[in-house]
Amino acid sequence: VQLQASGGGLVQPGGSLRLSCVASGGTFSSWTVAWFRRAPGKEREFVAAIKRGNFGTYYTDSVKGRFTISRDNAKNTLSLQMNSLKPEDTALYYCAASTLGLITSQIRRGDQYDYWGQGTLVTVSS
Repeated sequence: VQLQASGGGLVQPGGSLRLSCVASGGTFSSWTVAWFRRAPGKEREFVAAIKRGNFGTYYTDSVKGRFTISRDNAKNTLSLQMNSLKPEDTALYYCAASTLGLITSQIRRGDQYDYWGQGTLVTVSS
């Protein structure tokens, strides 16, 4: 299984970016998939996740109402639409996939994800 993330870049505060993650190998539709990020000097944190079968989306509080996670199982693609970006959103963003049947309490834990993409850098700055 390989995950290839793309879409990062430099954007001004208030701007938008759309991240994509294409999966190859495995059965994408059966996975819970997520985005995590690591800001400079900080620990990795959960951003958003979407369960297999589109049964539920989950967000960290700081991005609710601004970010939207979605998946296209036909294209083996995970997306993250990021609007109203803030400087504190600056980070390396990683997509991740879990082949486990995660319950809600596990969704935000990075150690529950089997596969990780290489990361795409998002910089929000004027």
